[in-house]
Amino acid sequence: MACARIVLLGVIIFLCQVMVLPCGYAEESTCTPGFESELFVFKVHRDHLHMGKRLGRVIFSNYYGRTRTHFQSVDKRFDVNTDGTVMLQRQVTLHEGQKVFSVHAWDSSGKKHTVSVKVEHIHHHKGHHMDTVMNIYSQEKELPSDQVLTFPKSSTGAKRAKRAWVIPPFQVPENSRGPFPMKLVQIKSDFDKETQMQYSITGEGANENPKGIFIVDKLSGNLFVTQPLDREKKASYGVSGFLAPDVSNIEEKPLEIVINVIDQNDNKPVFTQNPFNGHVHEAAGKGYEFMTVTATDADDPNTHNGIVSYSIVSQEPQFPKPNMFYINILSGTIQVQEPGIDREQWPRYTLLIVAADMEGAGLATTGTAVIKITDSNDNPPQFDHNLHTVSVPENEFGAIVAKLTVTDGDEVGSPAWSTKYRIISGDKGGFFNVSTGPSQLEGILTTVKPLDFEKTKQYILSVVVENDVPFVGSLPTSTATVTVNVQNVNEPPEFNPKEKVIFKPEDSAVDTVLVPYTATDPDTGRSQKITYKMGGDDAGWLSVSPETGVIKVRNLMDRESAYVKDGKYRAIILAVDDDATSPATGTGTLVIELENVNDNAPIINEGKIKTCNRGSSPVLLSITDKDGPPFGAPFSVETQGETSKNWSTSMNDTSTGVFLQLKTTLEQGDYNVVLRVYDLHRLYQDSSIHATVCDCDGDEVQCIDKPGMALSGALGIPGAILVLLLLVLLLLLFLRRKRSTEKEPLLPEDDLRDNIYYYDEEGGGEDDQDYDLSVLHRGLDNRPEVFRNDVVPTFLSAPQYRPRPGNPEEIGKFIDDNLKAADNDPTAPPYDSLLVFDHEGGDSDVGSLSSLNSSSSGQDQDYDFLSEWGPRFKKLSDMFGGED
Repeated sequence: MACARIVLLGVIIFLCQVMVLPCGYAEESTCTPGFESELFVFKVHRDHLHMGKRLGRVIFSNYYGRTRTHFQSVDKRFDVNTDGTVMLQRQVTLHEGQKVFSVHAWDSSGKKHTVSVKVEHIHHHKGHHMDTVMNIYSQEKELPSDQVLTFPKSSTGAKRAKRAWVIPPFQVPENSRGPFPMKLVQIKSDFDKETQMQYSITGEGANENPKGIFIVDKLSGNLFVTQPLDREKKASYGVSGFLAPDVSNIEEKPLEIVINVIDQNDNKPVFTQNPFNGHVHEAAGKGYEFMTVTATDADDPNTHNGIVSYSIVSQEPQFPKPNMFYINILSGTIQVQEPGIDREQWPRYTLLIVAADMEGAGLATTGTAVIKITDSNDNPPQFDHNLHTVSVPENEFGAIVAKLTVTDGDEVGSPAWSTKYRIISGDKGGFFNVSTGPSQLEGILTTVKPLDFEKTKQYILSVVVENDVPFVGSLPTSTATVTVNVQNVNEPPEFNPKEKVIFKPEDSAVDTVLVPYTATDPDTGRSQKITYKMGGDDAGWLSVSPETGVIKVRNLMDRESAYVKDGKYRAIILAVDDDATSPATGTGTLVIELENVNDNAPIINEGKIKTCNRGSSPVLLSITDKDGPPFGAPFSVETQGETSKNWSTSMNDTSTGVFLQLKTTLEQGDYNVVLRVYDLHRLYQDSSIHATVCDCDGDEVQCIDKPGMALSGALGIPGAILVLLLLVLLLLLFLRRKRSTEKEPLLPEDDLRDNIYYYDEEGGGEDDQDYDLSVLHRGLDNRPEVFRNDVVPTFLSAPQYRPRPGNPEEIGKFIDDNLKAADNDPTAPPYDSLLVFDHEGGDSDVGSLSSLNSSSSGQDQDYDFLSEWGPRFKKLSDMFGGED
């Protein structure tokens, strides 16, 4: 560049004369803050400017010590930093090839200064020419090796120092071939003619890392670079030049030098990945963006060397058109350019993409973009058959009516392929539902309510099929018509209500009519007869008329029975029609709430007690009554017979228990205490209590032996021994007598050949003898607490038997009813009571037949002797003694 070879002092003088700078160069002249020019021109090489691009610097001089200035751009698309650097805030397009805007700056006193900035588009070329002095000064310059930088002089005393000129940065291209060391510039002092000066440098690339890149000749001041520079490693260096004068009264300020490395296009773009994978649905329209490819370039991003451009080289397959996709040359965004993408024909595309710098004319690299075409719902499902006629029995819940199969041309398993169904007409009552089957390509039509032939005999349903996602565009839907014919079946009779509740007293007499409980046949089109019978009558208390359904008392009811829960007795009534092929049975429940009557006398719970004959405390006896209020408490008690002479009673505070206490002294022993207990309505029952009276020692009720009883206990053991010896002696005498009467000696027990007994007379047993059974009940007359099995209980009532009917057809039922009444008769012997028997004698003299045994193996016995007994035993000998 011609302008780069001007000596700095000449540039300064020229600028002061031509550009009318706001201050002179004279050392003592007065300076005014302001912009260095009225117009700054920044030239660019393209119309489209991207956000963040650096355009240049506007220079503002401030003479009050401030190093930073506040700038403001009138056009908000441009931003000005405190050092005057102008950058783009967002993308700008130079529609007329240029853009002019104003920039404000405020000096230290707060005064605003304004300058115009022009951004102008020029065509790209290698050379640069100095159109105006301002263009040279405002742009960063590459200085030649013969350029001289002079230190500004410093004043002494009270005079103001000269203004310090800003040294523009030096531009040094990267990858220079030398020779090295290569001279960049000469730094020089104004006093070098007066005295010998020595020069030195410090800073990046000099004495700081990376060290040794820049060196200076200490005598001549020539600044050298020692090796090629790489902008990608370091783009700028800051070096300070110093003087070391021999004269002590000469003082120079350091000279600040900025060296920028000029970028060269030595790096090609690199894709961030390869291949790039994307997907787009087949229904995407023109301009639809779906993926982005990215490449980076290590060169300067503010130059064409580092700006990447993208282009599509090829497309596979090239159908339906070879340019189905478009890529943004700057952003790398890929979008749909042509319609007609069809996944079913071309499910995948491969694009060959080139990324190049220098607006596509520089270094380039290639990459691949693989585009998968995803399914869109552009194929509506279709029913395989549009007409269906089916028959369904009435009253069936959840019955499968029909399976409606469909086909779909979209991708299997995708939401555009799976189906769903709706009933759009014909089901006003909501009797049907259609759901998707396991295969996703069938609709299963079922009943959700029982159908009624008597109400509706036929349904005509319209079913439509859709996909899980909406159709792309306007597509026709497929509809199937299903005609459902309801089949009539024999329905069971229906009780109304299903559960009938009645209230009856528990002592209702036998054959008392409780209630008529009838059912109706829902099959209105049929003439059928209904017959009633009991389905569940656990206690056997009820009967039902087969013709009328009238329910009567069969046996006396009891509210206190275990079959009654919470005062309610439940019975199941059946109603059966007379259909010839399949009779149907309906069920009804009869709930009888039994009204309580006073039919249970109170009893004392305790059957045995123990008390002392002297100084004993009263014994509390508890009383229960199966009847509830008002037929229970308060109770009252009376002593009966001999009990009243020796015992006294008193009720507790709540009259639900009785205190029993001796009123006379009795001998130690067991006594029977009979108490009569009354309920509130004077219904009573006698209770017998087994009372043990003891001679107590201390507070505890514990019987102690008397002296006589102790003596009998002491003599009891020797007496028992004597009795045992006597029995042994009698046994020996018996065995001796028995052996003497036998003609032959006894054989061993296991020798069974001669152990043959003859049984000629077996007798009739006990049935042919007249026994006095009363001896088995001796002592029971004095024990009223024991129920007798030979005497009819007085408190039990005999059942009422049904009289013989006049109609022969009812004989079977008559026999069944009276048989059940006899089985449940508590007054018929043997009575349901405790049976007491006395000793009936010893064991039989005949030995046990368990001693007879046979061997498990035929080889253990010799049966040949049987053949010697005659022809009658020969067959027996062959069976047991012969070989297999």
